[in-house]
Amino acid sequence: MSNVVADHLVLLDHLRSILVAVGEAEQVPEESHALFLERFDELLASLPIDPIESQYLGQDILTQVISRYPQIAHLIPRDLLWFFAGDCLHYLSDEEIDLYQALEERRYEAEQNDEPFDWNQEKQLLAMSAQDSKH
Repeated sequence: MSNVVADHLVLLDHLRSILVAVGEAEQVPEESHALFLERFDELLASLPIDPIESQYLGQDILTQVISRYPQIAHLIPRDLLWFFAGDCLHYLSDEEIDLYQALEERRYEAEQNDEPFDWNQEKQLLAMSAQDSKH
C-alpha cells in the first residue's frame, strides 16, 4: 500500500470517528446512519486493495457526508476532497485547488529527481508562502 493511500486511510478513520459521534448524539436517523457507516467501511476496506476503483465510492461517500451531515461538512479533511476529486472538487475554493495543484507539481518533481517528499510539510510551506504573499 502506498504512503498516499495510507495517509488518506488515516484521514478517513478520523472522519468515520466524527460520523460515529454524530450518530451517538442522535442527530441523525439511526437506521440510515448505520447503513451509511457500512458503506463507509466498504471504502476503508477497498481503498488499500484497489485505490483507482475506490475513487467513485469515495466521491459518493464524501459528497453524501456533506449533504447528509452539513453540521460536520467543515470537519472533512480537505485532502480527502482533493484525493477523491470528481464532484468533491466543487467543495474546494479556488485557492485550495491552486494549493493542491502546486503540491502535486512539487511531488511529481521530487519523484522525478528521486527526492523525498513530505506532503504535509510541503503543504504547510506552501500555505505559509501564500499567506506571506497576501500581506
